[in-house]
Formats: sequence, C-alpha cells, structure tokens
Amino acid sequence: MEFGISSSKLFYLFIFGCFALNASTYYGSNAQLIPDDEVRILKAISSKIANLNWNVTSRSCIDGGFKNKAIDIDNFIIRNVTCNCSFSSGKVCHVTNIYVTGINLSGILPSEFGYLTHLQELDLTYNSLNGSIPKSFSRLPLVALRLTGNPISSQIPTEIGEITTLEDLELVDNLLEGTIPSSFGKLKLLSKLDLSGNNFSGALPEGFGNLKKLEYIALDGSNITGNLQDFIGNWTELTTLYLQGTSLQGPIPTTISQLTNLTVLYISDLLGPATMRFPNLKNLTSLQQLVLRNCSINDFIPSYIGEMVHLDTLDLSFNKLIGEIPNNINDLTSLTYMFLNENSLSGKVPEWILQNEDDYFDLSYNNFSETSAPNCQYNNVNLASSLSSSAKTSHACLKRGLPCEGKPKYHSLFINCGGPEIEYDGNKYEGDTNPGSISSFFLSDDKWAYSSTGIYWGRSDYKYLVTNEFSLNINGPDFYQTARLSPLSLKYQGLCMINGNYNVKLHFAEIMYSNDRNLSGLGRRIFDVSIQGRKYLRDFNIIKEAGGVGKGIVKDFNVDVNNNTLEIHLYWAGKGTYYVPDNAINGPLISAISVSPNFKIERNSAGAIAGIVIGSCLFLIMLIVFVLRRMAFLGGKDSKDKQLSDLETGYFSFKQIKDATNNFAPENKIGEGGFGPVYKGVLSNGVIIAVKQLSSKSKQGNREFVNEIGMISALQHPNLVKLYGCCIEGNQLLLIYEYMENNSLANALFRSQGPKIHLDWPTRMKICVEIARGLAYLHEESRLKIVHRDIKATNVLLSKDFSAKISDFGLAKLDEENTHISTRIAGTIGYMAPEYATRGYLTDKADVYSFGVVALEIVSGKRNTSYRPNEEFVYLLDWAYVLQEKGSLLDLVDPSLGSSYSSQEAMRMLEVALLCANPSHSLRPSMSSVVFMLEGKLLIQAPIIKPRESDQDARGEAFEITSSQDSHSQTFNSSTKSHENVEQSVDAMDGPLSRDNHSQTFASFAFSDERVEQGVDVMDGPSTNSFISLPSKYFSPSSRLLKDSN
Repeated sequence: MEFGISSSKLFYLFIFGCFALNASTYYGSNAQLIPDDEVRILKAISSKIANLNWNVTSRSCIDGGFKNKAIDIDNFIIRNVTCNCSFSSGKVCHVTNIYVTGINLSGILPSEFGYLTHLQELDLTYNSLNGSIPKSFSRLPLVALRLTGNPISSQIPTEIGEITTLEDLELVDNLLEGTIPSSFGKLKLLSKLDLSGNNFSGALPEGFGNLKKLEYIALDGSNITGNLQDFIGNWTELTTLYLQGTSLQGPIPTTISQLTNLTVLYISDLLGPATMRFPNLKNLTSLQQLVLRNCSINDFIPSYIGEMVHLDTLDLSFNKLIGEIPNNINDLTSLTYMFLNENSLSGKVPEWILQNEDDYFDLSYNNFSETSAPNCQYNNVNLASSLSSSAKTSHACLKRGLPCEGKPKYHSLFINCGGPEIEYDGNKYEGDTNPGSISSFFLSDDKWAYSSTGIYWGRSDYKYLVTNEFSLNINGPDFYQTARLSPLSLKYQGLCMINGNYNVKLHFAEIMYSNDRNLSGLGRRIFDVSIQGRKYLRDFNIIKEAGGVGKGIVKDFNVDVNNNTLEIHLYWAGKGTYYVPDNAINGPLISAISVSPNFKIERNSAGAIAGIVIGSCLFLIMLIVFVLRRMAFLGGKDSKDKQLSDLETGYFSFKQIKDATNNFAPENKIGEGGFGPVYKGVLSNGVIIAVKQLSSKSKQGNREFVNEIGMISALQHPNLVKLYGCCIEGNQLLLIYEYMENNSLANALFRSQGPKIHLDWPTRMKICVEIARGLAYLHEESRLKIVHRDIKATNVLLSKDFSAKISDFGLAKLDEENTHISTRIAGTIGYMAPEYATRGYLTDKADVYSFGVVALEIVSGKRNTSYRPNEEFVYLLDWAYVLQEKGSLLDLVDPSLGSSYSSQEAMRMLEVALLCANPSHSLRPSMSSVVFMLEGKLLIQAPIIKPRESDQDARGEAFEITSSQDSHSQTFNSSTKSHENVEQSVDAMDGPLSRDNHSQTFASFAFSDERVEQGVDVMDGPSTNSFISLPSKYFSPSSRLLKDSN
C-alpha cells in the first residue's frame, strides 16, 4: 500500500507550521508577562475584596493594562489598572497604577498591596473598605495614595511617613483617629495633602514646616488641636489652604503673609483667643476665595481687601468686625459672593451693594445706622436685623433683634420646615415653602421669619428644600417627609411673642442620605443648635441621635423669651464629612418646629389689668429717676464714666476687686504704675489677676484711662499682656490684667537682691523671638499703626512658662495716616531711638531700635544703661560696637551661661540687635523681618552700619537740646524728690523723658519711691508712666546721668 501526500496538503501544512512557530515565538520568549509572584499577590488581593472581580493571569497586562477597564467620571466610577512593560527589554510587566473607585468594594484593606513593588498610584476612593492602613504600604514607591470615602479606622501608621516619594496623599472622610504622625515631616515632595473629615487629636507636628512643596492642604473637620503655628509661612508654594471646623486656637500667625501664591484661603471656627486682629493678608494679591469665618476678629475690614482684584468670594461672617465697609470693595469686578453677616459693622449701608442685582451679599445682623433699602430682602441682599436697635426705619425686620412693631400677641408657633401646611396632634403647622437662595430672608406675615446664608461649593443644583427622594420608610408625622436645608447658617425667629417660658421642640430626620449611597454609614451631618443665643447642642448628628437614616428624632428645650422674639439658630461649624455621600450637602437640616407656652394664657383678667397698672407705675418711677439723674439730683455718673462703661471689655464690680486684693492690702502691692499702684489679686474662681489702680493724684485722669482701656482691650496676641476687663465705680477706675508669675524680664536679668531666676539659652532665645512677634503684631497686623514708644526689659513680663508678653501700653501711640508724629516725647533714656530723642521723629522704627537694645541685654545679662566696662563708654550698646569692630561680639554673652549656649544663635541675635539699633532709622528692619532673621529663616538684610563718631553721643543729644532750649522756656516743674531719690531713680533708669513740642515744656523721668524700691525686684505690672520733673541741671550730658555699676 502506498501512502502519499498531495502537494496542496503539503502547502497547508507548511503554512500552519509557520503560524505555530510565530505563535510560539510571540507567547514564548517575546511575551510580555507579569511575574508569577506578582500574579499571586494580585489574586490574593482580588480574593479579599468583594466586587473587585479580577481574573488575573501572567498575560493580563497585554496592551498596557487590564482589559476590564471602565470609566464614568460623572459618577466617580473608575476601574483601571495600568502596567509598565518596559522591563527586561519589554518582556516583563509590572502593575504600576491601580484606580478602582466608586464600585462599592468591601472587605478589609489588604496588606498585599504593599508587596506590589512597582506600584506608584493606588486610588480606592469611594468604596466600603475597612480595617486600618497597612504598614506594608511603606515599602511602595508610591507617588499618590487616595483612600477617601472608605470606613478605614485606627491611627495612621508612622510608617506612611517613610514613603518619601509621595506627592499626593488623600485620606478624607474616613474614621481615622489619633495624632497625625510626626514622620509626615519627611514627605518633602508632598504637593497635595487632604486629611479632612477625620477625628484626629493633638497638634500638627512641627515637621509640617518641612513640607515646602505643598500646593494644596486641607484639614477641614479634622479635629486637630493646638495653636496655628508660624511654620505655615514655609508653605510658600501653597495655592489652597482649608482649615475649617478644626479645634485649632488662633490667632492666625503673621507668617501667613508669606503665602503669596494663595488663591483659596478658608479658616473658620477657631477656638481662641477671645478677640484677634485682622491678619495681614496684604501680600496675598492672587486670592480668589477668602473665608475667615467665626475667627473672633475684632477689627476694621482692611482697605487692601478692595485691591484683591481676583476675589470672587469674601466671607467674614460671624466675627466682631467694626467700622464701615470699605468703598473700594466696589472695585472688585469679580466679586460674586460677600458674607459680612453677624458682625458689628456701622455707618450707612453702601448704595453700590443695594444696586447690585446679580451678586449675593449678606449684611444681616450688624449695627448699621441707615439704609435706603425698602425691605429686608432687597435684590440678592439679606438685610435682616442689619440696623442698630436705635435706627430710624419703618421696617422692624431691619432693626437688630427683629423687634415687634405692635403689641406682642403670639404664645405658640408651629412650622413645617421645607414643607406645606399640615395638621398634627391638633396643631396646624404653617407651610414653609419659600425656595430660598444663597443669601435670603423670608417673613411670614408678622409671626415668624427665617434667614439662610451660605454656598454649596462644587454644586450647581442649589437646594434649600428637600424631600424624601429615596422613598425611605419613615414612621411618624408627615413633616418628616420634608425639610429645610442650609449650607451654613439657618435662623428661625418667632416674632411678637408674649414674654415667658416656652417649650421648644425641634424635629429632625435624615432624608438626604440613603444606606446604599452612604458608603457604610460614613456620611456625617454635624451642626450646632442654639436657642436665644445659648448653644444647646454641639456637634449634633441626626443619624447618630435617631439611630439611622429616615428616622425621626425630637429635641425639646425650655427657654425664656424676654424681648418678644424667639431665635433658633442652626449653624454648620465645619464638622462632619465633606464628600460622602455627596459633595457639599452637609449643612444644617430641620424638619419641623413646635413652640408651646409653659405658662397659662390669661385674657383680660383682673390679674392682667393689675399687672398693667403696676407696670405703668414702675415705668413712671423709672422715668422720674431717669430725669433726676439727667438733672444730677441723684448723683448719676458723669459722661466720663459712661464713656468707660460703654467699652466692650469684661466688667468687674469694685467689691470683686476688693475681695480679690484683700481690700488692697499692702502685702498684695507688687508695683507702682503711672496711674497708681499695681496689686496682685485672686478672684473667687481662683484666677490670679494684676489690678492697676488709677491714682486720684494722677494728672492723666480719665481721658488717658479711656484711651488706654479702649486700645488695650482691642489688642489680643499671645505676646501681649492680656486685659481681662475693668472696674468703674464712683472714683474707682481699675484695670484688671492677667497675672504674670515670673515678673518682668528686668527682674530675671538684673535682679541684685534675693533669689535670681536663671535664664538658660533656649529660654533667652525664645523670649527674644516672642518680643519680636509681639512688636510685629503691633506694627504690622493692626489696622492702625501702633508704636509702643517704651520697649525695655521692665515692660516685658514673663508668664509661668517664661513666655514673654509686652506690657505698658500707656505710652503707645496710634497713628493711622502719618509717617511721623509731632507730639510729646515719651520713652526711657538708653532705649530711645536717636531720631526720636533729638527731633521727636516717631515711627515704628523707634520700637525696632529699643528692641535691639533689649536683645543685647538678653544676650549679655547686663543693663544697657548701667554697664560701663570703662569710663569711655556710657552704654552697653557703645561697647557692642567696639566688640563688633574687633570681631569679638561673642564676648558680650552672659558669663553665667558658661558654654551652655549656641554660639551660632548668639551671634545671630547680636547681629540682629545691632542691625535694629542702627543710628539710621531707614536702615532698621521691620519687626516681621526680625522674627524671620532670629529664626534663621531670613538672612540678615544688610551689613551692620557702625556709627559715625558724630553719632556716638546721639542718644545724649536729647539732653543737650533740652539744656539749650532752657533759655526759651523756663517752664520746668519743681522736683518733688530729694537729690538722693533722683540719683537712686536715675540708677534704676526706669523713667521716661517727656517733651511737649508745642509749649517746649520738658518733663523728666517718671519715678516713684515704690518703683525704685520694687520695680526690679517685684512684678512691674502692666502700668503706664507718670511724669515728675527734674531740674534742668540733671539733663546735662556731662553728668552722664549714671554711676559706675562696679
């Protein structure tokens, strides 16, 4: 039998063999394969996460990624895994990017991700993964890690700070807690950091100052604590800063002025201090959105806001702003939203605001004097309660407090918030279906009103009325099917109510979240509830209180109505989640309000008539008393006392202060101020205070007292002595300050008798920087330029932890416009700048000079006016110039420090001190620059100029001028002290020189026996200087005014 193959069959076999050979070549030696160990890791991940459904093989990376790719940007759904197949000449692939978002992945976050050694991006946003962040992630070369919207919990592992390749870290709306790891300071490539919507504790680590490449940082609702730190000034590339709803303390540091690239700045709901000045944002000219809400800012709106030409949003609501709205804000053509509600702004409501029909402005709850607006909602401007209670207007809703126009007549109130009129439990709930807007006020007849304000950021579908859109099975009244929602602040007012005690019930149900959209219950709507100005509910969470979505919860309260108006305020303080379940729908929400009286309603009864009669009699008696007081028959307080009592400071009764100081016992006396003695006291609550008593002998009198209290009460800074308040009763005028346990800096440095405080080098460095910060605040952060004029060691007080605080603002001068001030000279010999001492030329650079002298004293431990190494030198400063020329400045360092100091820091402080004490005021740096130079963040700005020979005695020229002008004016008061006391006082050098430029009347040093005896040895107290004249011979420069210090 013959076997044969035809030629055609041979041809087909040949072709098939070629294909087989090519396939073998492609899928063999040239195939792009994932290594077997990586395949096993990917399979393990897929097996632990529900809904991931990866079917991974070694060939899954063909065409650069997994085949089951799905992208739906609108619904935040992405399923995409990409690979890099360039390894081993294109034969090996590694997974480099995993994006799996919004597909309801569940299970524990697998640690196996940490073994994908080439993974650069991991994005698992909007899923339901739980557990904690695996420490194994630290092995990865990650550039981006995004776990937003997953119920992962526990602390962030310290190891995450070891991923030094990270540029983008987003851990938002999770359940993370504990402190933020200090190791984050190693993430120096980080450009975006978002930790919002978590429950962290503790302060931001100091290492955050190393994150100098940050462009975006958000810590909203993260519950971090501590003070806002100066290191934020290191984030000079930052464009976006969100700090809403934290537990941070103010004030906002001066270093924020360095963030010149900022376009978005949100800071809200700082916990302290009680008041602060408007931060210096003048350099932030690129700002588009500026929000400083509820930050206790007690200041004028700075005019430079009107120069921020890119600004489209300005929110300064819920502060203590005063003064008028700057007119140049009208020049901001991009401004669309402006919220200035809940302040104390005054003047007339600007017409340009009322004429704007396209933008949204809220001026409600202010203190304006008048407006041309015909009603409380004009165009898109909310003007409810915007005028003072004494303003003349025909619309009661414009007045502060929404007073009742007629006779109070209502004793109950029922509102179906966000829904139609319904009846429940025998009561008719009025409908509340006004659509609302970004800034709106609605008045329902004369019985009730609501005011709503705020923006839903990131959404175009503004929603203020909501319904049960997810068909949640809600048990209970129909009013739980609807609700009114506000992005920020929602106020309801019951109007013209009869005064008395009421039961207020607030009804809530969460109808905007559903379980399938809430990502395992992550969504948290958190807000505060206040009634009649008292906060009854803080961080109220409807779902938590009701036990789930679609469940009603009632909160009831008993409250008093005393002014015929009931106010219920719901306020979002930046807490809760931000992106879960949906972007920006997490403001306050309420379903219904019911208000019932806790008193019996009587109509035309004999008791009511009797009440009217008695009330009328009381009113008549009060009217008579008022008239008699106006006629001075009953000894009413004079206008000066009224001027004092009108100031917005804490008020103490004279009895409180007497009890606190043990009736001003001599042993409680701790110093003598210019107005009189200073006493230590202890209030009934245990708070220790320093009491400055206005002396009846003081020539300054009430005028200067008023000036001082008005100024100091407005100044709040960690490095300024805090004024608690005042006492005005009869002739008693008292200032009450915080007590400084460690006395004055002079006491610590120069005390010659008794136990001496040892200041180590770190403490001295800290004190010097803090004095500089305090002065930077006075000079640059206040709307008014504030020049202290008497910076010296006795006017720097030390707290228990040796924090430095500047005291004695009695010599301070507010200068709003002028570059120099022609007024009486007030300062202390040896600390006054030459141009001020000789010509009365005063700018903030005079304080810079004085600071330079104090800095020398801190380093050397020697008093400028009493250290004389030999007869040729009058001051420590003179000797410093000599040592500088010799190149041996460090010889000035206090010998008591031994070798326990940083020579680098000491040299820096000495060089800065001499730069500050430059004879030419124009060459002295600003105090903010001084802070940066002391901290080593800024090079010393210019070479230190050694004084010319003609400048050597510049500080004594004041006395030469005084003597030469003695012939023109012999108006010197006689000395009230013996020469011995004068010499003793001069040795203490605690006295200011005073000159009145108009009369050429010269006064001399301010000393009292008590200050001489106790001024250095005991707490100097927050005091001002009085003036006692010396004979002109004591101004002679030849006398040097000093003794050898031995």
